[in-house]
Amino acid sequence: MKNEKQALVPRLRFPEFREAGEWDFRELEDACEVNPSNSALPESFVYIDLESVESGQLIKKKKISQEGAPSRAQRILRSGDVIFQIVRPYQKNNLFCDFNDNEKYVASTGYAQLRAFGSKEFLYQVIHTQDFVARVLAKCTGSNYPAINSSDLAKIQLAVPKQEEQQKIADCLSSLDALIAAQADKINALKTHKKGLMQQLFPREGETAPRLRFPEFREAGEWARKQLGEIAKIYKGKGISKADITADGVHPCVRYGELYTSYGELIDVVISKTNISANELFVSRKGDVVIPSSGETKLDIATAACVMHNGIALGSDLNVIRSKQNGAFLSYYLNGSMRLEIAKVAQGDTVAHLYKSNLEKLSLALPRKKEQQKIADCLSSLDALIAAQADKLDALKAHKKGLMQQLFPPAKKVKR
Repeated sequence: MKNEKQALVPRLRFPEFREAGEWDFRELEDACEVNPSNSALPESFVYIDLESVESGQLIKKKKISQEGAPSRAQRILRSGDVIFQIVRPYQKNNLFCDFNDNEKYVASTGYAQLRAFGSKEFLYQVIHTQDFVARVLAKCTGSNYPAINSSDLAKIQLAVPKQEEQQKIADCLSSLDALIAAQADKINALKTHKKGLMQQLFPREGETAPRLRFPEFREAGEWARKQLGEIAKIYKGKGISKADITADGVHPCVRYGELYTSYGELIDVVISKTNISANELFVSRKGDVVIPSSGETKLDIATAACVMHNGIALGSDLNVIRSKQNGAFLSYYLNGSMRLEIAKVAQGDTVAHLYKSNLEKLSLALPRKKEQQKIADCLSSLDALIAAQADKLDALKAHKKGLMQQLFPPAKKVKR
């Protein structure tokens, strides 16, 4: 049976382009100018290094002078340029330059500067396709920090339609990007609101009443000052290493590193499991508050979370605070206005440690149980709203990923 040549067309095409024929397969340098020549650096500018861009967003703007500029500051940018991360390109931390201020912008040589001959927005989208990124990675050198040089990048091939279809695809995906960015802004605004609310709902250092109280507690008097050791017993978890985590595990468990990466103040859905024998584990009681016993910095170590279920195995690098107080309230309190106080009692320089004796001496101002519950309910409701909005953001990102797989032609093998 004769093999038919696969046509270079996308699976999904806008109606007006369904009879427009195949896309062209060309090298990147035929679609854009790679690292256009630049004049001298401006006297001052916003410098974009490899830490400045994340998920297509310019997350920090650092203005520097020409005299203080690092040698890597060479890519003088203008609106419409695209910068492509040539170090660890799998991260896809690229930027479409859409500057709406009067600042000058210069990028690091850790990026390739791309200036499109056709649709600028289409160029930005096509360099994020799975096919293009795979081709780039195949040409990268280095293992820990895989990178591609600009001359090799210029030779990477990509599929390109005519100008009108480029712009139609770009408009569609750019609109979706705007929705994704707006959703991310909404989540960040909610997180900022939560942070501000926590500063108001708990007493500041040296005070025994918060600045903001719910109406029914405004005449309830000041909170009672107690040391943590007076209201709680502090235990240590038992060893669960990374190697002990398994997909077919029987016992749900929490390790200290997960407090930084996977959980907020409340641990409800547990992500890890282990098959360590039950008699070798330290398991939770509902309402236990866990806080690391060691960490990289004193501020990082001040990370508390309340375990919302009985029977969760707790790892050895966790302090377990067990009390009759509201555990959710305590975790929000410790992560809020108490965080700096916890950092102060941590010990060590290169590695920070929190010992039982350090925690027992922490001084807290505590309200009655009903007020604790009201504060915990308020903040947990806000967390639930943030989580719901994060799910919407994930759904939008998944939709865009699926749409890109349809709007761009399937991968085409290239002769090497």
